[in-house]
Amino acid sequence: MTIERTTEEIIIKVPSFVNTEGIQRIIDLLAYREATAKSKAKQKDIDELAKDIKKGWWKKNKSRFIK
Repeated sequence: MTIERTTEEIIIKVPSFVNTEGIQRIIDLLAYREATAKSKAKQKDIDELAKDIKKGWWKKNKSRFIK
């Protein structure tokens, strides 16, 4: 494995025999970190948003599960 840092990016090269499932998990984590890097949201706000989303989903889909 080699890691190179330029002024614009970090380049990571991994041999092709490395398990791609593990690499994908790392890529998913990095994508999450990139997406949330500038967020000013607090955990409390995120938890409340998730609760509202779940509540809305349940109202919309309740009839599919309870007849």
